[in-house]
Amino acid sequence: MNRPRLLFTLQWKTIGATRSRLQLRWNSATSTPPPLPPAAATAPTDTQKKKSPSSNPLAIQRASAQSVARRVLLKNSDASLLYPRIRADPRTETFASLRLKYSGIEPGKNMLNTIVTIRVYDVPFETHSLISKGRIKRKRDVSSKLCFFDLLQDGVKLQVVSNFKDVGGDVHDYKQKTLSLSVGDIVSLSGYIGKTPAGELSVFATTNMELLAPCLHTPPTNIQDIEKRFQHRHVDLMIRPEASETLRLRADIIQHIRQNFINQGFTEVSTPIIGDAAGGAIAKPFLTEATVYRGHKLALRIAPELWLKRLVVGGMERVFEIGTQFRNEGIDNTHNPEFTTCEFYQAYANLEDLTSFTERLLFGLATHVQKLKETKYTTLSQLDVDFSIPFKRIQFIPALEEALGESIPDLSNPEEATMQLLALFGRKDITIPTYPTLPRLLDKLSSIYLEPLCTQPTFIIYHPECLSPLSKSTLDEQGRRVSTRVELFIRGKELVNAYEEENSPTVQRQKFLDQVNWKNLEESSSVGDEKAEQQQKVADEAFVAALEWGLPPTAGWGMGVDRLVMLFSGMERIADVLSFGGLRGVVGQGRAGGCAEHGWDDNSGSSTGPRSCGVDDVKDILGE
Repeated sequence: MNRPRLLFTLQWKTIGATRSRLQLRWNSATSTPPPLPPAAATAPTDTQKKKSPSSNPLAIQRASAQSVARRVLLKNSDASLLYPRIRADPRTETFASLRLKYSGIEPGKNMLNTIVTIRVYDVPFETHSLISKGRIKRKRDVSSKLCFFDLLQDGVKLQVVSNFKDVGGDVHDYKQKTLSLSVGDIVSLSGYIGKTPAGELSVFATTNMELLAPCLHTPPTNIQDIEKRFQHRHVDLMIRPEASETLRLRADIIQHIRQNFINQGFTEVSTPIIGDAAGGAIAKPFLTEATVYRGHKLALRIAPELWLKRLVVGGMERVFEIGTQFRNEGIDNTHNPEFTTCEFYQAYANLEDLTSFTERLLFGLATHVQKLKETKYTTLSQLDVDFSIPFKRIQFIPALEEALGESIPDLSNPEEATMQLLALFGRKDITIPTYPTLPRLLDKLSSIYLEPLCTQPTFIIYHPECLSPLSKSTLDEQGRRVSTRVELFIRGKELVNAYEEENSPTVQRQKFLDQVNWKNLEESSSVGDEKAEQQQKVADEAFVAALEWGLPPTAGWGMGVDRLVMLFSGMERIADVLSFGGLRGVVGQGRAGGCAEHGWDDNSGSSTGPRSCGVDDVKDILGE
């Protein structure tokens, strides 16, 4: 039966001397190198190319493609380019299970009768055997008959010793199959587990390694350009352990948070991402259209808050959601237009319940992450934040007055208070915000005088009423109207925002109107913004109508998951904790894949853009 031929994507790139080592190793390992197609055998070597460089870029690209094609045909002597399937094998074990079961073996000892099979891919078979992943991370040729490989599988490294004495068979076949393997290749092998005299847990191969998927590029040692790193995230994850460990830690953190809520009787829910309006916060939304609602602007949500509170009205008194929000705003080290939050709402809870919950959650999470870093994620730095309970607390207005050295004006008269705050900005030589409304002025003062005080976990509580349109209001000790709100700051960055929810439909309607008035004072709206604002009013009215059915006294809490992962992983950029680096990492991918437009840095390997071709194209490249 004819074996099928599969098309593959041949990367047009500059391979250089790294790939030419394949032919050199054949020459040194055996007097009879493996046969190459005629055109490949007579093709000029890389050294010859350097002596006679071509001035024609197309000729250089063709020579590079020939180098890749020779490597493919070396690994597939029948030129079929077949990427083999794998079969179920009950002996298969994962690297993680091997390390767990056999780490106690003494150095120099082995378990010859314990045969293991190391393969790639998680594929369901009739026997439901677990098939392992493996990629060559490092290769060390001791001689033509002994090679050491470091294989990486799902973040776990394991050494493989390939010794012709154990493998047996034809020596020429051994050399051909072993010496042609390169860093990045995905392989399959069988062997027995043991430890080398140096104490390294290893699999001692008893068969020749089978190539399952070749890596047609030389993995770079480093990618210095940040933008390029995220546009080629698969390569970044392949070469930087801390990159993959950060994403794995993120998953563990989210799972810990989810389990914490489930243990306390919360129900996880999913709320709409697309709706009439973004709802729940003040931010510029992303607008779109649906085919079934032509001419009707829809918005991606900026927060799930209003939806979640409707569920509480309906009788689901403990709900939480971990999901993505969208805000059509700027990008910096701590902001991305697409980000992840966790929000919960609990009936019959108050501000003290919120602060207590936050302290317990973060203290437990810090303990959990510390253990993970000691065992699984050893490349990530330890956290230098003290999460001992209780956290420090400061009240917004008294702390601000103490920092300023003077009293805050009466905020019950917004116009007069705004004028007095502008005068205060002048006395303190503080830059006035672009839109100097009362909320923006107070927020500016907080960012200058209060947030820098919050290096260790610190709660800022009882914000001025105008800063929290969805929060319930109360009177402080001086009789000033403040919101029953708390924010948690760590290292000067906001991590948690929580408050007792406004459940009066009359008061909530007035607060929505005040919010719209502040926004109108900030900037004049475009025609599109006016439509979005009108739809926002409709959505707000729908929420107020829901409140008329009775929202029990409820406390709500929201946390930025991305910033939390940044804190615990020690990363300084939000892009580092996102799978593909945020918006900058996914926009422009098409442009980044051109023929000669995404080469790596000079010290980071080499590569150019991909070109799709099949077996006939490879033969054509080689001149057959």
